[in-house]
Amino acid sequence: MTFTLATGCGRGLCRKSCSRSDHQLNVYDWLADIPGNNESTDLVEVQFKNTRKGYYHNINGLDLKKGDWVAVEASPGHDIGIVTLTGRLAIMQVKKANLKSADDIKRVYRFARDVDMEKYEESKAREHSTMIESRQIAKSLGLNMKIGDVEYQGDGNKAIFYYIADERVDFRQLIKVLADAFHVRIEMKQIGARQEAGRIGGTGPCGRELCCATWMKNFSSVSTTAARFQDISLNPQKLAGMCAKLKCCLNYEVDCYMEAGKKMPQRDVVLETADSDYYFFKQDILAGIVTYSTDKRLAANLETISAERANEIIEMNKRGEKPLELSSGSANKESQHPKDLLADADISRFDKAKKKKKKKNKNHGDQNKGGNDQHKNGNSEHKGGNPEHKGGNNQHHHNGGNRDHQNKQKENKE
Repeated sequence: MTFTLATGCGRGLCRKSCSRSDHQLNVYDWLADIPGNNESTDLVEVQFKNTRKGYYHNINGLDLKKGDWVAVEASPGHDIGIVTLTGRLAIMQVKKANLKSADDIKRVYRFARDVDMEKYEESKAREHSTMIESRQIAKSLGLNMKIGDVEYQGDGNKAIFYYIADERVDFRQLIKVLADAFHVRIEMKQIGARQEAGRIGGTGPCGRELCCATWMKNFSSVSTTAARFQDISLNPQKLAGMCAKLKCCLNYEVDCYMEAGKKMPQRDVVLETADSDYYFFKQDILAGIVTYSTDKRLAANLETISAERANEIIEMNKRGEKPLELSSGSANKESQHPKDLLADADISRFDKAKKKKKKKNKNHGDQNKGGNDQHKNGNSEHKGGNPEHKGGNNQHHHNGGNRDHQNKQKENKE
C-alpha cells in the first residue's frame, strides 16, 4: 500500500470545506471569489503545529493561496508553516488577535523548498522523543510540572516546551539542562488542561472527536450553574471531560434553556385547588410541562400540566380563586407524545424457522412400521365390538319405558 501526503483541499484547508483536526483553526474564506481580494492587503495568516498561528507581511508579492507551505521569519532563523487565510479576512483576524505592536507582524520569506520540508520533517520526528526525555529531566530536578508537548521550529534551531503546572515553577535550572541536552534554544509556555487536550486530541464520551481538537478556537469558563439550568445531575464523573475539567459542551445549549426557563413557573409556588394543594415535583423545560405532587417530599397523586396552565392557576390563586381540578382546561402533554406503532408487534415474525432434518434408521423404521400395523388391527377389532354394545344399550333405553307408562294412564282415564 502506498500513501500520499495530502495538501490543499485534501488537508481540509479549502475555503469550501471543514478543517481537519491538525488544522482546527481554519477559517472559512467567504471573500475568496471576490476579484482583487488578495491584492487588497499583504497580510496573510500562517498556521503551525496544532493551535499556534501567526500573521505575516507578504512583502515579496508572492502569489499565496490557502494551503501553500511557506518559510517565514522567526527569531532566530526561520519557521515553516501553512497559509490558512489571505485577503481582507486576514485584516479582521489581526484586529481580533489584538496585535498592538507592528513588530509582532513579521515577513514571509519564500515558498518552502524541498530542503526546507526535509528539515521540517526531521525536526518534527524528534518531538516525541524530546518530550519523553524532558519529562525525565524535570522529574529528576523535582519540579512539580508536566511537559505535555514539544514543538520544534521549522529549521530545528528552537524548541517550544508546553507544560502544565498548578503552582508557579522555577524552571531556570531546567532550561539550562534542556539546552545542554538538545543543543537548541529553549522556550517554555504554560498551558491549561483544556489546551493540552486540544493539542493531544482524543474521543469524547459522545463518540465524536474532541471539540477542542477540531473546531474550538477560544475557551470560555464553564461552571456548574450551566448544569443546574439544564436540570443535569451534578455528577462529577459525567460532567467532566477528557481534560478532567467541566465539559465545554455544557455552554452550548444553556442560552436556550435559560430562555425557555423564563416561561416556567417558580418551583417554590404551591398550586391551590378545591380538592388539594399541589407541590412542585419535576419539570421538562424544553417540552414546557411541569409535574406536581400532593405531598412535599413524596411522589403522590402526580399530575402533569403545561406551564401555561400552571401560570394560569398561580394567577387565579393570587385573586383568591381555586380551580376545581389541576388539569382542567388543558390537555395532558404526556398523552400527545408520538405512539410507537410497532410497540406490540412481534419482530420475530421475520425470522424463518429452520426445519430440523431427522435421521431415520432403516431397520428401526421397519420394526416401528410392523408394530403400527398390529396396533391398527387391534383397533379394528375393538371397533367391531362396539355395535353389539350399542345394541345392548338400545334394549335398556329409558325412552321405551316412558311410553308404556303413558299408555297405561290413558286406559285408566277411559
